[in-house]
Amino acid sequence: MAKHFKYLIVGAGMMGAAAARHLSQWTDGVALLGPAEPTDPKTHEGVFASHYDEARITRTIDPDPVWARLAHRSIARYPEIAADSGVDFYSEAGCLLVGPKRAGGPSYVRDVLDAADRLGVQPEVLDGAGLQQRFSCFTFPQGSEGVWEATNAGHINPRRLVKAQIVLAERQGCALLRETAASVRDDGSRAVVTTAEGNVYSADRVLVAAGGFSINEALLPRRLSLDVFARTIAFYEVDESAMQVWGRVPSLIWKWNEEEDGIYLLPPVRYPDGKIYLKIGGDPDDVRLEREADIRAWFRSGGRESTHRHLTSVMSRLMPELDLSRTHMAACVTSFTPTGYPAISMSDSDRIGVLSGGCGAAAKSSDEIGRLGAELIFHGAVLDDAYSADFRARFV
Repeated sequence: MAKHFKYLIVGAGMMGAAAARHLSQWTDGVALLGPAEPTDPKTHEGVFASHYDEARITRTIDPDPVWARLAHRSIARYPEIAADSGVDFYSEAGCLLVGPKRAGGPSYVRDVLDAADRLGVQPEVLDGAGLQQRFSCFTFPQGSEGVWEATNAGHINPRRLVKAQIVLAERQGCALLRETAASVRDDGSRAVVTTAEGNVYSADRVLVAAGGFSINEALLPRRLSLDVFARTIAFYEVDESAMQVWGRVPSLIWKWNEEEDGIYLLPPVRYPDGKIYLKIGGDPDDVRLEREADIRAWFRSGGRESTHRHLTSVMSRLMPELDLSRTHMAACVTSFTPTGYPAISMSDSDRIGVLSGGCGAAAKSSDEIGRLGAELIFHGAVLDDAYSADFRARFV
């Protein structure tokens, strides 16, 4: 017979692990299902996750009030999660947002400051001279203006945050199943999960939190409407001595003009190979991944060389003193829903829910998104009325 749980979460990434922690605080009978990180991505045939990394930007200020609330609530719980789990994952290095100086037309900097005002946050505004004096590690073009959020901002280690969530979930009685879901179905009396390893589990309710892999048509009654895009990130090795010369390097979001998305940059951090890398992302164009098999192949590919060259060109302008010869790239994905907000709702089956669609902004907010997913699967609906967003999943 299949092993039965009250609640089973498919996907042990940032959202799924957070949902498991919250749900196991409220009830017993919880299980979290998802494979461990592969040792060799190039030869791995299974699924992947985008949290296989050491640094993601976190910040409270966001022009969208829903994303701002998701971030604020998550960041407020960072200290508790770290203290209770014994796993540190947050560095309050601050976040610097830079764009063209405000003028008469559309303005990224103005939007950021308006958002800060709505949140009651008082960041420091820096002109070109102030940017050069405070952050000499960067070389911004003339006519730039910056917004400096020094507190409640910086970067998180996504690997360690997921670890912390799982440590606490297991401590609260959650079962961890290191397997890969092959299918999820409603058999009329329960939800049934069959794994690639050949095991079968059942649950009163299942929450599918499989990131971009949620487009797998076997995981939900109908295919989830989710646009999954290939992303390439670049890494540049940094010497310890260079870090001491630069001083404090913040997390950075830089838009050099109002028309383009720009880039994000993470401060130098130490990676599992023992080396220190500075990370940058910001694809100049979109490559859509239509099928689950395409996502697996993309992760194995390790990224696009054309995007790597683009990011290196940006770095040559932003940090001209940095040795860019010691570099490599990696593959990642971002998943966007039609609403621009996470999909947190039940499917056509009242036994199978979905929690997916980070929209390129969910890492910092994953704990609160996971809490809403736990609320969904526990009550059958999101009851929190603090959000005006439409979290309903759309299906093809």
